[in-house]
Amino acid sequence: MGIFKLRKNKRFNYTPRHFDDKGEGNPFEIKHKFDDYRKTVGSNSGIKSKFKNAFNELKESPDREVNIRILIIIAILLLIFLFIIDFDLSIFFSKK
Repeated sequence: MGIFKLRKNKRFNYTPRHFDDKGEGNPFEIKHKFDDYRKTVGSNSGIKSKFKNAFNELKESPDREVNIRILIIIAILLLIFLFIIDFDLSIFFSKK
């Protein structure tokens, strides 16, 4: 060992555990498994386009029954919340 001699770094032949041998894609890229099927993932310019894409995806989904069920559950939970805080619903109805 010389005083002016620099040590060489060790080199390792590392391949990630879940990387396929075909060389497809970047093994270090973190990506959700459903990103290829969604329109809402990606570079959207503004919040308006994000909401527009999300609503279009919701309309085009094949599970219309699931969407209706979610809306019914949200409505029931909202009514329960309004009942708990003692909200007066009579302000929405006109008195004759």
